[in-house]
Formats: sequence, structure tokens, C-alpha cells
Amino acid sequence: MLKKIYTLLLITLFLLTACQQAASPMPTDTTTQETPDETEMITEDPTQEEPSTETEEPSTEPVEFEPLIRLEEVATGLSAPVDLDAPNDGSGRLFVTDQIGLVRVVDSKDNLLDEPLLDLRDSMVNLRSNYDERGLLGLAIHPDFENNGRIYVYYSAPLQSGAPSGYDHTSILSEYTISPDNENIADPDSERVILQVDQPQGNHNAGAIAFGPDGYLYVPLGDGGGANDTGEGHGDDWYDISAGGNGQDVEENMLGSVLRIDINNGDPYAVPMDNPPISETFPEIWAYGFRNPYRMAFDPEGDQELFLGDAGQNLWEEVSIVSAGGNYGWNVREGTHCFSTSNPGNPQAILDCPTEGPDGDLLIDPIIEFRNTSHPDGGLGTSVVGGVVYRGDALPAWDGRYIFGQWSTSFRSPQGGLFVAEMAEQGLWDFEMVQIANHEGSKLNAYLLGFGQDMAGEVYVLTSLSTGPSGDTGIVYRIVSP
Repeated sequence: MLKKIYTLLLITLFLLTACQQAASPMPTDTTTQETPDETEMITEDPTQEEPSTETEEPSTEPVEFEPLIRLEEVATGLSAPVDLDAPNDGSGRLFVTDQIGLVRVVDSKDNLLDEPLLDLRDSMVNLRSNYDERGLLGLAIHPDFENNGRIYVYYSAPLQSGAPSGYDHTSILSEYTISPDNENIADPDSERVILQVDQPQGNHNAGAIAFGPDGYLYVPLGDGGGANDTGEGHGDDWYDISAGGNGQDVEENMLGSVLRIDINNGDPYAVPMDNPPISETFPEIWAYGFRNPYRMAFDPEGDQELFLGDAGQNLWEEVSIVSAGGNYGWNVREGTHCFSTSNPGNPQAILDCPTEGPDGDLLIDPIIEFRNTSHPDGGLGTSVVGGVVYRGDALPAWDGRYIFGQWSTSFRSPQGGLFVAEMAEQGLWDFEMVQIANHEGSKLNAYLLGFGQDMAGEVYVLTSLSTGPSGDTGIVYRIVSP
């Protein structure tokens, strides 16, 4: 009897041991723990693939484009950030232009430094807090900044002595040099005035100055302000049906144009020899026929073209690629449509407008247009905000696409928006609204003031919750992958 019990205990112990081994995971160190039987099982399994000795090639499949992004906060507590530029000195810094008169520094770790790079508040006109198109409007960094430390600013100063009576203010283009003792501060005593332009009205001041790939400085000027390109300080138009016209009268003044100047030569600058022969009086004029070129930028790659957003009057907003000698139609046309100074809110006021300028030059159509919210048929926004061509790495499918936007659909509440356009061989480009994954309703929910781009080609969005240059609701965002 005992012998039978002993035999049963041995069988039970054997079965328990076998079950425990079967339930245990396969050892990872096959050289010391695998049994010959287990190795044989793996070798004979017809579903098991031989281990590959080849390095896996990265996928060459194109990334599908989707108009969806996230916005990452970079700097907060600003008033009205209208411009952002990056010095090409390897520091990874960003220079943020605040309309109230400050240039602020964001370091390579996204820290907004307390002390401004430049403070121009005492040199500017007094700004209206609820809404103003004057102020510190643009900054450009010299291509050889790493060696010469030179920056250029465009701001609204009190009307200079000798200016026409009744004019509003004088726009100043000045050079400053970074202090030798602190790379984050410009020497306040280093100002060298490059250009002064008397402005008849307080609006349409443009200001997004930029260096081109040719090393020259490009300076956009609005048409002098007011409405319809008429009134105080506006020249007579060559077009009988519509009055006024600084955008076309290039011998009267430089307004309504993009200037191209050489700040490395001359006193205080020289006019490049290859500037187009647009004006005998103002050879600085490189292109003309603009209303208020609010925000412009060169594509840092590709053909390095100049993209310019021109704010419209009542009906149409537009973006153009600007070339030497080009006439972009204001105030004869608004977008691709006829414009009437006497009846600017009526799309049917003039149906037959010229296609050539006063000297026979063809009027150039924009690449993008959209209806203003004042249009009888409704629209996308109150004013276009010119943008930049994406050349970063965060969104590979966006490479070569143009990012721009609109200030707001309403003055009453912050409802700005972002758009992205795909290049077209001819005609108007297609564009669509950008959805923002981490914002309520996928919308910007702020007034859009401008764009910027760093040395890596990544894009920044500049916003505020205020209609004017006041408060501390201004934010700089970086566009990142959703």
C-alpha cells in the first residue's frame, strides 16, 4: 500500500514540475537558458522569420498634408507683438518687436528677458491704447550681424520740423548697434537715421522692413493713410473715374511703394544701380501700387521671392509676390477687382478698369485674395496679415506652403485666423483655414498681429487680446506638429 502511495506522489510531483515549466516565459538569454528541445522547436517553426542582418531604410513615403497644427507658447506678457526676427549668430535667440516701442529678447530656452534690447518709447508719438496703426512696426537684422551687430527699426515719431502742415507724424528708419558689453542690449546712443518719411494720416504705415537675399534693405510704405487713397497728402490720380492716388503717382512721393536701398554704402544710404527706372524723383522705389503692405517676408529657400500682404479697403484683401518694377494696381484695383474711391463698398461700382498703369506697365494680380467682412457677400476677415513660407522640419508636409492670416473677423471680439496656401503655376492660389488642435474650437481666439521665422525655418504666430497697443495679453506662439 505504501509503495502505491509513494508511486502516486512521484507521478504528481513530476506532473506539477512539467506544468510549471510549460507556463514559464521563454528565457531571453538563449545561450545559457534554452534547452536543445526549445531551440529545435524555434528552428522548425515554419512561421518564424530568419533574423534580418540589413539596416531598415527610412520610409520614403510622402507625408500627407493636413491643415492641423498646435501652438506652443514661447513668450507671454507682451502688449502688441507685431514682428519677430532671428539673428544669424548661432545664439538661438529671437528678437520680438512690440508695437509700444520695445524690442524684447527671447533666449534659446524660450525665456523672455526682462530688459529690452531696445526701448524707443520716448522717441515715438503717443499711441492710442484702443487702436493705432502707428508705433514700432518693424525690425530687420543685418545679414552680417554676427560681425557688425547692426539692426534696423521702423517707427512712428512726432512730425519733424519742416514737414507739411497738417500732417500726422514722421516715419523713421534707423540703424542701431548692439552694445559691445552686452549682446542683449542695443546701444541707445548709436542711432543713425537712415530715412524719414512724413505721413499725412495716422494709418497705413506698413513697416515690415526686411533684408533681401541680395543684401539690400526693402522698406514697404503705405499710401499715406485715410480712406480710399484720397484726402490730405494724396496726389491726383491718373484714372478719371477714381480720384486720388499715391499708389500710382510715383513722382509726387514715395508712399504706396516698396523701396530698395543699400545701407552699406552712401550717406546715409545708396540707391542700387539695378533698381528699376520707376521714378526719376525717387529712384529708391522698387515696386508700387500698394495700399497698406502690412507684413512682408522673403522665402528663405526656393526662389527667395518676396511675399507681401496688402490690406484692402472695404471689399478685398490680397497677397502678392512682388518683383522689381511691378505695379500692383492700387487704387485702380482692389485684389483682382475694380475699385471706386467714390463708392468703395459697392462691388459693381466700376466694372471696367484698366489693366495697364499710366506708363503702359501691366497691373500685376495678386496670388491670393479673399473677401473682407465688409463685403456685401460676407468675408473671412477685416484685414489680411502677410505671412511666411514654411521651411522648417516640424511639419514636413508643409514645406513650401505659404502661411498667412487675417487680423479678426470683428473689432468687437478677437477672432483672428490662420490660412495656408499651396503654390499654383498660374492664377490665384488655393488656400484653406488652419485648425489649431490645442485651442478651443480649433480657432486662434485672438487678434492676429504678425508672423515670424527662426533660422531653422520654423514659424511663429504673434497675437493679442487687445485691439490696440496696450495691456499685457500679447503672446508669441511657435507652430508645432499636432
